[in-house]
Amino acid sequence: MVDYRDLATVKQVAVEAPFITEATLRWWIFHAETNGLKPALLKIGGRVYIDRAEFNKWLEGQRMAPKPLKTAA
Repeated sequence: MVDYRDLATVKQVAVEAPFITEATLRWWIFHAETNGLKPALLKIGGRVYIDRAEFNKWLEGQRMAPKPLKTAA
């Protein structure tokens, strides 16, 4: 279930994460069918909203190598 507090516009995400430009986000959204971003997107009345939690999962999946597991000392 979607929590409306987790939704953000493209502009909001670009402001919160300055390493991602608005243009890059829009390109990712345009190609969401092929890059796997689609589960993080909601379209309501022509506007696209990004589910922050799903977007973060998608970003994590873009790592070039998995993070090493932390072991207990």
